[in-house]
Amino acid sequence: MPELPEVEVVRAGLAPAVTGARVAAVQVLDPRALKRHLPTAGDDGLGGHGVTLTAAAGAARSADFERRVAGITLGAPERRGKFLWIPTSAAAVSGEPLALLAHLGMSGQMLLRAHDADDDRHVRIRMWIEHPDHGELRVDFADQRLFGSLALDALRPAADGPDLVPTQAAHIARDPLDPAFDDARFLALLRTRASGVKKLLLDQTLVSGVGNIYADEVLWRARLHPETRGVRVGPRKAVELLTALRAVFAQALAEGGTSFDAQYVNVNGQAGYFAHSLNAYGRTGAPCARCGEPIRRLVIGGRSSHFCPRCQRRR
Repeated sequence: MPELPEVEVVRAGLAPAVTGARVAAVQVLDPRALKRHLPTAGDDGLGGHGVTLTAAAGAARSADFERRVAGITLGAPERRGKFLWIPTSAAAVSGEPLALLAHLGMSGQMLLRAHDADDDRHVRIRMWIEHPDHGELRVDFADQRLFGSLALDALRPAADGPDLVPTQAAHIARDPLDPAFDDARFLALLRTRASGVKKLLLDQTLVSGVGNIYADEVLWRARLHPETRGVRVGPRKAVELLTALRAVFAQALAEGGTSFDAQYVNVNGQAGYFAHSLNAYGRTGAPCARCGEPIRRLVIGGRSSHFCPRCQRRR
């Protein structure tokens, strides 16, 4: 699943092309990509997102999405954790501003194309935009595995500050690259939790943007066993962990994110190359780059975790 670096690469790539652009037309090719979108009246027979769409409900969502998105003006893309959204000129019935919310899921892609470009594989939604500086472009939302989605969602004040965030992302904490991230609060909460530190890093209500890949890399750099309980992490080690988290994110951003296959690419269809810098994730049996001990794999909460048994002894 795309994590913070991958989503931020997409956000930064979209920004110059969509900021200030007008959506000339929209075409929904697969209504399953609208699982998080609810029609204006909310009367398509569904109680929320994430459920299976009937043919009639899919048609209703597609028509509603196409009607409401066509003609709006797009603002500068924003992100919190793994959620990406573009503020728009439209407003909800309640008067709240609306954003075009994108969740990439496992394999979602936001691709910028010329109007006459060949079709991308697995395109689910297509938008034609007109930019005052860049002219006409096409934005393709492609998703092979269909866990991602687009939606119009209301923007409301965040619980942790004056920022406006989509309602579907209201529960998501800030990430360590956010200027308003509260280091002291994160460190204090981390050290009061009885859960293993790997599980805590994946808790998007504590710190956002961290997934399985980057959690393993951060713990390797901080020399922490993934099952070390938060309450057993000392003050100095907790600071080392946060420092390592920022360093891993920064390097991954510089290298365009992590791509193991064609499922994650940037807006131009190019893969990232941070996978070549991985020291723990997916390296079961390979020698640790620090001490030479073979990397081990264990399962925590149904997910694979990779660590060095020598450098990352359990505390």
